[in-house]
Amino acid sequence: MTLPKISLPDATVLFVGAGPGAAAHLTLGAFAALQAAEVVIHDRLVGEEILALLPATVRRIDMGKEGFGPSTPQAAINAVLVAEALTGARVIRLKGGDCGIFGRLDEEIEALEEAGISFAILPGLTSAAAAAAGIGQSLTRRGRNQSLRIVTGHDMAGFAEQDWRGLARPGEVAAIYMGKKSARFVQGRLLMHGAAAETAVTLVANASRADQAVVAATLASLPDAVALLDGPTVILYGLAPRQAAATIRQIREARA
Repeated sequence: MTLPKISLPDATVLFVGAGPGAAAHLTLGAFAALQAAEVVIHDRLVGEEILALLPATVRRIDMGKEGFGPSTPQAAINAVLVAEALTGARVIRLKGGDCGIFGRLDEEIEALEEAGISFAILPGLTSAAAAAAGIGQSLTRRGRNQSLRIVTGHDMAGFAEQDWRGLARPGEVAAIYMGKKSARFVQGRLLMHGAAAETAVTLVANASRADQAVVAATLASLPDAVALLDGPTVILYGLAPRQAAATIRQIREARA
């Protein structure tokens, strides 16, 4: 079977969502864009399976950012993006997950607009969807939650404040991104606003990838659970795995 012919947006820079990591979650449009690219400027969170799909002729530029760790300054990323676009090359700005969810997309678009450079966006699968699928759950369920919150655990100034009272209501579901460092802060705010300590919380590290790890926890044990995981982690508040998953005790016993 051959892939259908895919029409790509006519723009100097194409922002492409790479999905959570596995090549199986890359869209056909994103794949076509990568095959046609001359320069790919990518984030740290883009999976190796995705980068392996790039033709050998593509010039790769790693502009990784890491929460609370070594990062390429956003101004530097903007400058490289503009400079590469001005050469006339076909530039792909490849972002992990979906470009428009906690990806600083607006800042990069504004830099392009200021330079008079055209752009288009190909959205990708966000990691919350892959994380929920990995535990056999849906993010919304009739009779349980009529809304889904996708929130960040920290912002540029530090830990991010949220509508804690709303999140603490029974039946609420939220996907918390970048929440490992702020787990105790999140726990405290939710308990302070009436959330039950036994509320289900599932942590999914490296969602969709070969090294995906799932830990079943509760709000009471959230900080302990976070300490067991390496890699980018989505905290699914209000969801428990439908199928068996490692508990904190099981992981500790296995490491002993």
